[in-house]
Amino acid sequence: MLPAMPGSLVPIEGLVRYLDDRFGPSPDTPTVSRLGEGHSNLTFVVERGPDRWVLRRPPRGDILPGTHEMHREFDVMKALADAGMPVPVPVPIDLCRDDSFIGAPFYLMSYVDGVVMRGGVPEALAGEERNIGFDLSDKLADIHGVDWEGAGLSQMARKPDEFLSRNLRRMQELYDAVRHREVSEIDEVGEWLRTNQPPQRDVTLTHGDYKLDNVMLAPDKPGRIAAVVDWEISAIGDPLVDVGWMLYFSPEGGGVYPSRAEIAERYSNRSGRTIDDLRFYCAFAGWKIAIIMEGSNYRFKQGKADDSMFAALDAGVPALARRSLEIISAGV
Repeated sequence: MLPAMPGSLVPIEGLVRYLDDRFGPSPDTPTVSRLGEGHSNLTFVVERGPDRWVLRRPPRGDILPGTHEMHREFDVMKALADAGMPVPVPVPIDLCRDDSFIGAPFYLMSYVDGVVMRGGVPEALAGEERNIGFDLSDKLADIHGVDWEGAGLSQMARKPDEFLSRNLRRMQELYDAVRHREVSEIDEVGEWLRTNQPPQRDVTLTHGDYKLDNVMLAPDKPGRIAAVVDWEISAIGDPLVDVGWMLYFSPEGGGVYPSRAEIAERYSNRSGRTIDDLRFYCAFAGWKIAIIMEGSNYRFKQGKADDSMFAALDAGVPALARRSLEIISAGV
């Protein structure tokens, strides 16, 4: 009996069957190691002899409908790669919808030599903070400039001009579904957002979770993005939702990293898009992540999620929403 990954996330026996079916038999037993610290879809490095791939699969536990869809990530990256769009992505290799191999659908993509910025700039990129911040903004503008219809992504467009309204409604529904305690800050922000929703002005490809730890940086100077990853909630919709999310999660300058105002201006100049209502979109970002994390908190308390990070969410969720209230009060 071959060993399995902890928690049977990638059972080796099933992986062997898949790799043999897809790429041909090999005398080498594959090895699997966890890559990154993501708390949503899970990422692993798979090595078999001279071959190395990256595997993505959904998390364990109950999954809300419309989330963690492997085909969405795969289809977007394949469209961008095949069409030669100016957005760097790993090369998608194979999508497996059959969950009989590892207990869940998954896909393989190429391994990218790069680093993810979590908890500070890697030592090799020290001094490159401004370049990294500006390239983050530039790549988002490039994503929003993609000819999504020409790239074959029209199937993702579901009344895209109603994207913002649908997002607001959908997030409230998600919150109502996991509500297990009163978090007055979430309710207060939600009421303000519904009262102050601006008209949606544009429709583009959106990433949905665009921030520093969802891009891979080239390992050497100058600071630049080698690949944009984690496309699991990409959609055709309002680009300013992405902008607000990026800014909400961006560190505030301090003379090292670009300020949020500088990043927003850089995006505006590159995209040619006027950015109004940033207060709304940044507050919306904080409200969304507070609701998402409250869902994780709910599953953790039910024993359906075992990530130790979730133990801090009783206090962490209100803090996320309070930051949205601060943005509403004082601006971005």
